Amino acid sequence: MMRTTSWSRRSFEIANYALLTVLAALCFLPIVHVLSLSLSSRVEVEAGSVLFWPRQFTWASYEYVASQGQFFRSMGITLERVTLGTVLNLALTLLCAYPLAKEAREFRLRTVYVWYFVFTILFGGGLIPWYLTIKNLGLLNSIWALVLPGAVPVFNIILLLNFFRRLPKELSESARIDGAGDWRILLNLFIPLSTPALATITLFTVVGHWNAWFDGLLLMNNPHRYPLSSYLQTVITMPDLSKFTDPETARLYNRISDRTTRAAQVFVGMLPILLAYPFLQRYFIHGIVLGSVKE
Repeated sequence: MMRTTSWSRRSFEIANYALLTVLAALCFLPIVHVLSLSLSSRVEVEAGSVLFWPRQFTWASYEYVASQGQFFRSMGITLERVTLGTVLNLALTLLCAYPLAKEAREFRLRTVYVWYFVFTILFGGGLIPWYLTIKNLGLLNSIWALVLPGAVPVFNIILLLNFFRRLPKELSESARIDGAGDWRILLNLFIPLSTPALATITLFTVVGHWNAWFDGLLLMNNPHRYPLSSYLQTVITMPDLSKFTDPETARLYNRISDRTTRAAQVFVGMLPILLAYPFLQRYFIHGIVLGSVKE
């Protein structure tokens, strides 16, 4: 009996590791392919001979990216959006999750507010009312149009309030006996104990703001105000290398193509997230599991 159990357990682990390896390869290999395209010559890319290793290695596509002022302008707007959006989202998430994590005897309308927030997840006003509201507030073509509409992330609030509810009540009760108010309990007790959940929420928020492109196309009337993802979307769907008029740029064009420049810009655009993720990944699983379980 023990031998059968051991064999079945071993078979499950082998199948599990094989499946996870395949899934990891499906996520990783497209990134390698994009990088290989960006580092390959125009001739090899157009011949379709580039797969997971650069052919006729060249930095020409990255030279082209570095010469595009719009690319770095858009990246600056995205960095501004990520900074403002993350700070605002985290602040409002904490301020909403802390009172909603209390018991009904401490906050009588807690259940009403929780259902109010959940209702906004299930039902929305639609795209046109959303756009008209932002327009009537005078936010179009400003950084606040990209930040304020999603300032209250309800999913993150639910995640964090469930995490807060798992913390021992004796901690806040003893702090209150010692004379601490709600602000001190939140800042000096709840936040330091919620590092995994806050790191998870921060990762969600940063990735969400960095990858968002649709709102930039709708809310920015001037292409020079596009965030990076919106700019890359226009580059991918409407590439234009016809502006090569001077001899130096024409020589550069002989070494690159639409595909290599798009690949280079996409890879540079995803690079900050790829570098930031490993520092937050160790908190990710712990934070999302603890914050998603309701007792």
